Amino acid sequence: MTVTDLVTRMPLRLVADPGRVLARLFVPGHEQLNEQSRATGVLARILALPDAAVSPAVERLIQRYADRHRDLEGLLLRHASLLDHRIPDGSQIGPKRRLLLGAYFTQEVAIEGAALFNPSVVLHPDQADLGEDEVRFVVSLRAVGEGHISCVEFRTGVWGTGADLRLDPAGRVVEAGTVGPAAQQRHQFGALLGASGADAESSRYLLSRLPPEFIQEDLDRAVIALRGQRLTRHGAEHTADLARYIAQDSYGLTFEADSTIAERVLYPVAPSESHGIEDARFVRFLDDGTAEYRATYSAYDGQRIKTHTVTTADFQQFTFTPLAGPGAGNKGMALFPRKVSGRQVALSRWDRESCSITYSDDGLWWDDAVTVHVPRSAWEVIQTGNSGAPVETDAGWLVLTHGVGPMREYALGALLLDLDDPTRVLGSLEEPLLVPNEDERTGYVPNVVYSCGVLRHQDRMLLPYGASDASVRFATVDLLGLIERLLATSANSSA
Repeated sequence: MTVTDLVTRMPLRLVADPGRVLARLFVPGHEQLNEQSRATGVLARILALPDAAVSPAVERLIQRYADRHRDLEGLLLRHASLLDHRIPDGSQIGPKRRLLLGAYFTQEVAIEGAALFNPSVVLHPDQADLGEDEVRFVVSLRAVGEGHISCVEFRTGVWGTGADLRLDPAGRVVEAGTVGPAAQQRHQFGALLGASGADAESSRYLLSRLPPEFIQEDLDRAVIALRGQRLTRHGAEHTADLARYIAQDSYGLTFEADSTIAERVLYPVAPSESHGIEDARFVRFLDDGTAEYRATYSAYDGQRIKTHTVTTADFQQFTFTPLAGPGAGNKGMALFPRKVSGRQVALSRWDRESCSITYSDDGLWWDDAVTVHVPRSAWEVIQTGNSGAPVETDAGWLVLTHGVGPMREYALGALLLDLDDPTRVLGSLEEPLLVPNEDERTGYVPNVVYSCGVLRHQDRMLLPYGASDASVRFATVDLLGLIERLLATSANSSA
């Protein structure tokens, strides 16, 4: 029996649906690189439209688009309100023209128009009304649309015995939620300022004006005070600008209670993630008996990648926060599902090519990482990394890994780490657990199988994985058989 025999592929698969569209603000001119907004001229032409042209245009608009969005009229009016400061004083705008104004500054974005891939999976918050041996789950998905902008979507379903895997309907519409403020921690904010190249003296002054936990109003007052010192403090203006930029990375997101999880989309909000929220690795984190869902993801602004985290208790309200410290460098970070020896732990790929362990006292600052596995086998020579949060077993922490080999082919492997000291490796596969088969090799990025997290249920694991960025597929893994194989590799290497 080969190690690949421990994996059973399932027939269910997900493919990108271009019909899933978000309604986003559209500012004419901004879609072209380095072009100034043409909003003023467009607005003038909208205001000049004869009344006889407005009513039929609105009727056609509602007929064509109302069933593609939840509360289309409310959305269009919100977008129209963003133009109020440009409307000449004394202009009279009726309700239909205001709707039309909002529509001219709105566009549909096919969030899955290019690709759907790189899933993770966790237990659903609601486990009621299930059959024997069934669990309900939430799958996160990376979707890519126009401009190669990535966002995070969700699907829900039920997993039973054998190949019994059912996905719930994806829903009629998708929505991006309502953005709100989030409290921030002063010590972490200071670390982010330092890492961004802020002037040390100016940073100390700014931070001294902030409480240990602060909100945007606190920061606004501190920035005003710092800018008042700009004649005597070198770098004050630059530090103030950096502080405002970094503060935007922390925010909250709330969805309507009557929407389903599958209708909710985590679309980029902060400037540092303007080009994508990539490869979310969700985990159900337990602390003193309380469950919370956490994920790390790569925030990409078109030039730089940073590691951020998102937390939620119910997949309706989310909080987004940047991470700091050397262990949070680069991408591909994955959180453990509980503390180890009183500290939070994460898998890190801080050096871009190895699997490492990093610790944190508060979940925000991550210490120097300890390398536990380097690329050495033929299938992972280019680089290796984790494929999601570790799974706790009696034998140790089971970590699925990914490796990159010849022709940039991605495959999945596995490690077993000590429960009390995750920097101690108990076993690692010399051969890959899953490689792309012939019908998984063609896609947006060919020759790839990749996962951002698995779900354990009894002695099996549900493994969702992206196949060449063209589809999301599912497999089950024999957990006990895999652990036996990992321990055997440890025994063989010690012999």
